[in-house]
Amino acid sequence: MVQSKLFQPVDLGPIKLANRVVMAPLTRSRANEAGVPNDLHVEYYRQRASAGLIIAEATNISPEGRGYAWTPGIFSDEQVAAWKKVTDAVHAEGGKMFLQLWHVGRVSHPDLQPGGALPVAPSAIKPQMQAFTANGLKDAETPRALERDELPRIVADYAKAAENAKAAGFDGVEIHSANGYLLDQFLRDGANQRTDDYGGSIENRMRFPLEVVDAVVKVWGADRVGIRISPVSPANDLRDSDPEPLFTRYVEELSKRKLVYLHVIEGATRTERDPHAFKAWTLKDHFDGLYMGNNRYDRELAIERIETDEADLICFGRPFISNPDLVARLEINAPLAEWDEATFYGGGKEGYLDYPALSEEERTRYAEAA
Repeated sequence: MVQSKLFQPVDLGPIKLANRVVMAPLTRSRANEAGVPNDLHVEYYRQRASAGLIIAEATNISPEGRGYAWTPGIFSDEQVAAWKKVTDAVHAEGGKMFLQLWHVGRVSHPDLQPGGALPVAPSAIKPQMQAFTANGLKDAETPRALERDELPRIVADYAKAAENAKAAGFDGVEIHSANGYLLDQFLRDGANQRTDDYGGSIENRMRFPLEVVDAVVKVWGADRVGIRISPVSPANDLRDSDPEPLFTRYVEELSKRKLVYLHVIEGATRTERDPHAFKAWTLKDHFDGLYMGNNRYDRELAIERIETDEADLICFGRPFISNPDLVARLEINAPLAEWDEATFYGGGKEGYLDYPALSEEERTRYAEAA
C-alpha cells in the first residue's frame, strides 16, 4: 500500500503533526449551563487524538459571545481547569489540539445573554435564523449595534481568552472568522452597514477583525495562531455583495501577519462546494502559511488535493463524530460508520462517546485488502 502524504507528518509552525488530517471544530452542546466542559469532553477528544490536529469546538470568549445553549467557554478559571483535563488527555495519546476562539455576535438570543440583553453586532440588522436555547429554537431578535468605544473591550476579551487557552494547555488557537459570527459580520456588507471607520470600505470592514488577530498573535505568536473563514457561505443569514475582493484583501493581510494556517470553508457549509463564481480555494495563492481545506471532503478528494499540493491540511467534521479512528479508517480505506444527527446537540454519552473504533481484526483485514 502506497501511503499518501495525507497520512504523513507535517510541520505546523513549531509543532510536528503526525498526519495532515484535521478534526474540525464541532459544536456538540455538552457543557453545563456555566460553559464548563466535563469528563465527557475528556473522553470524546481523547478518543480522537489520532487526528494530526484537533481543533476544539467553538468556545465562547465571554458571556456576551455565547449564542447556543450548553457550549463551553474559556473566560472563567473553572472553564480553564476543565479544558486542562481535556488537553492533558489528548497530549497523553500523542495528539495536538488548538482551541477555536468564538464570539457569535448577532447569532444569539436574549435568553443566552447576561441579564437578558440583546446580542451585539456591527449594525442593528436582524438575521433570519433561529437561536438554539435551553428552551428550544427561538427566532433571532434585532441586535444592538456596538458603539465604537466598545470595540477595544471585545478585543481585550479575545486576548484574555487566548491567554486562558494557553493556561489550559492548548498547543495554539484558531480565530473563528467564519460562518456568520461576529468577525465575519464586520467583514461582510450583509451585516456591516456602519458609517464610522469600521464600516463602508473593505479596509474599514477588515479593521476590527485584524485588531483581534493582532491581539491574539501578541499572546501566542503567529506560528501558533490559525484562522477560519467562509468567503461564500450563507451560514447564519450572512452574505457579501462582492466577496472576492474582500476576502482576497483580508487573506493578504492575514498572510502579512504570518499566521500558521488559513482554514477555508470551501463553498456553502454542509452543502455545495462550488456555489459561487468566486472559488474560495484560490485564496491559497494569497497566503504564505499552510492552507487547510474544509467542506464535504471524502478520502478520494482529500488525497487528490494533498498530492497535487492544492491543500496542505484537510479538515473533516461530521465523519469524526461517528468515527473516532477516522485517520486509520481513511488510511486503510475501511468503511465509515454513519452518524446519528439526532444526537449532535445536547444530551450525554449517546451519540458522543459510544461510536466504536475498528477492532484489531477489522483493521488488519482492511489493511490487507487496501
